[in-house]
Amino acid sequence: MSLSVDDVKVGETRESVLVDDLKRTRIVQYAGASGDFNPLHSDERFAVEAAGYPGVFAHGMLTMGMTGRVLTDWVGPEALLSFGVRFKAQVWPGDTLTATATVESFEDTLDGPVAHFCVRTVNQHGVEVVTGTAAALLEP
Repeated sequence: MSLSVDDVKVGETRESVLVDDLKRTRIVQYAGASGDFNPLHSDERFAVEAAGYPGVFAHGMLTMGMTGRVLTDWVGPEALLSFGVRFKAQVWPGDTLTATATVESFEDTLDGPVAHFCVRTVNQHGVEVVTGTAAALLEP
C-alpha cells in the first residue's frame, strides 16, 4: 500500500486502539521475542519490593512497537522513513492503549514528498504514555 501526497492533508488524523486490557502474557511474550528479561517486566516481587513500583509494567519498546502500528496501518511499513518516541508514563497490565497519528507537514525531497507526523498513545484514563514523530515517503 502506498499513499500519494493527494491522499492525505495537513491536520488529518488516524486513531487506532492498540490493545484492550493488556495481558501479562503479552509482556512476557515480548520479553522472549526481544531478549529483554529485566525483572521489572516479569517479576512482581522484584518490581514491588526491590524497585518500589506497584507491580510489573510493560517494556517501553513494546509500547513503541504497538504505537507504530497506527503509522504502518496508514502509510504502509515500506513508506516509513523515521519513527521516534519519548516514553512518558508506564504501561500496566490491564491498560487499554489508543494511538493517534496526525499529519503535521509535508516536505519535498529529492526522493519525493515526505509527510511528517506527530504521534501519541494514551491509556484508558487519557494519560499520555508515548509521544513522538515520524516521517513517511509518499508517492508524488
